[in-house]
Amino acid sequence: MITVADLIKDERLPGNYFAFDAYIQGDFESGLLENRHGDRLIAIPDTLIQSIYTALNQETGQASGVVLANCGRWWGKNFYARFIEQVSEYYSKPINEMEMVEFTQCLRQCWKAHGWGTFELDLSYYQQGFLVVKTQNSPYAKQAPQSKRPVCHFEAGILRAFFSQLTGRELHCLQTTCESLGAEYNHFVLGLAQRIKPADAWLEEQQEHEIIMHRLCNSSN
Repeated sequence: MITVADLIKDERLPGNYFAFDAYIQGDFESGLLENRHGDRLIAIPDTLIQSIYTALNQETGQASGVVLANCGRWWGKNFYARFIEQVSEYYSKPINEMEMVEFTQCLRQCWKAHGWGTFELDLSYYQQGFLVVKTQNSPYAKQAPQSKRPVCHFEAGILRAFFSQLTGRELHCLQTTCESLGAEYNHFVLGLAQRIKPADAWLEEQQEHEIIMHRLCNSSN
């Protein structure tokens, strides 16, 4: 006779690994924050983000964006390793066996759980060789100094490193819209450097994201 125990054996239905009330764990007495895997977390106040921008501008000038992007790439490599390890372990299967919807949902929830705002992965241009990431409520855009160009260099570095590791190709990342400039969303375009390079000039011309993508796709044909 089949028992209830036999029916549910090894059929665990995991929920949202990054659910905020389960993923973030803190000890108010010691002031420590950890995720459910036991890794330390740090809460970064707005004043610290502002101070980082100010200090970098004073010390490095126009190179501050390059510094932030390189910091993001270094952090993104470690972020990718942790994400892959924890998600694969929790869902009992490697990332390459996950459905795309399942993977992107995990990444969306992870981005939100860390306080970076909302995250959407747009695969509309995948066949042309480009990935587009759309974020909103970015703490880095919110606290950034005034500029004529998008300023989320740190996030661009993270995305570049993460998707380069994921795809096994060295990708470049260009931000085309930014909340600091009044846009509703931050758009990041990922692709091979030589194919994205022309968009830098179009960004200088303050072309809209849709026009930039149209030109990129046409120039890639």
